[in-house]
Amino acid sequence: MEYALKLENVTKEYKDFKLEHVNINLPKGAIMGFIGENGAGKSTTIKLIMDLISRDEGTITIFGKDNRDDMKSIKEKIGVVMDESAFPENLNAVEINSIMKRIYKTWGENKFYELLGKFSINRNKPVKEYSRGMRMKLSIAAALSHNSELLIMDEATSGLDPIVREEILDIFMDFIQDENHSIFLSSHIISDLEKICDYITFIHGGKIIFSETKDDLLDNYGILKCSEEEFKKIDSQIVKGIRRNKFGIEALILKNEIKGSYVVDKASIEDIMIFHIKEQVQ
Repeated sequence: MEYALKLENVTKEYKDFKLEHVNINLPKGAIMGFIGENGAGKSTTIKLIMDLISRDEGTITIFGKDNRDDMKSIKEKIGVVMDESAFPENLNAVEINSIMKRIYKTWGENKFYELLGKFSINRNKPVKEYSRGMRMKLSIAAALSHNSELLIMDEATSGLDPIVREEILDIFMDFIQDENHSIFLSSHIISDLEKICDYITFIHGGKIIFSETKDDLLDNYGILKCSEEEFKKIDSQIVKGIRRNKFGIEALILKNEIKGSYVVDKASIEDIMIFHIKEQVQ
């Protein structure tokens, strides 16, 4: 299998935080959702991928090339969208186009203007007059206009209304139709990721808790509801997290491995994430 992005045992230590032995594999032609609470290490990971900060240990390869040694050539194939627009607010889209075509050898002016039209972006208005949604669509248009093969998105849909978010997700789905294209999408809006992602990677406290295909996560996990007495009979090896309430026990389990007649509901990606960091099995 060919990988667009590969992190192996990547570590970065600060005084009060450590990103510890992070392993992530994003195959070509796939979308990976990168989830975790604020401060879990998502933005640090993206900065390491982009070589904006230096790693202490491990390797990061993009399209099979080391991101330290070959970032100059790699950047031509990467479109990056952060949670805030990186463009100066006094510029308009025409001026941004003039700057970008000097930065990227592969910049496509016609493609950029085509996308501006598709997104209904006024090319003559300064960025400061755009709504948050328009700023995000401008950033995505720029990211898609230099033959990008990998999109890296850091909270690209955060703070947007549902209609604009849906429009942006459709853009991502169009992009991924080319099997050489891949997306690494950091977001706390789990419902968006469930719609479009092939893989889900969950980071908590600087460590990867799981990194699996979305289908495997949804197929393998379920929410068991039972009494304390019934729970004692369950094999602890299939229990991944529990929470107690006045009615009894709710537990995240490997639903295909449970024996006996129990009530097991479907688990969402959000359920799986929350239960993994809830009360641990004793």
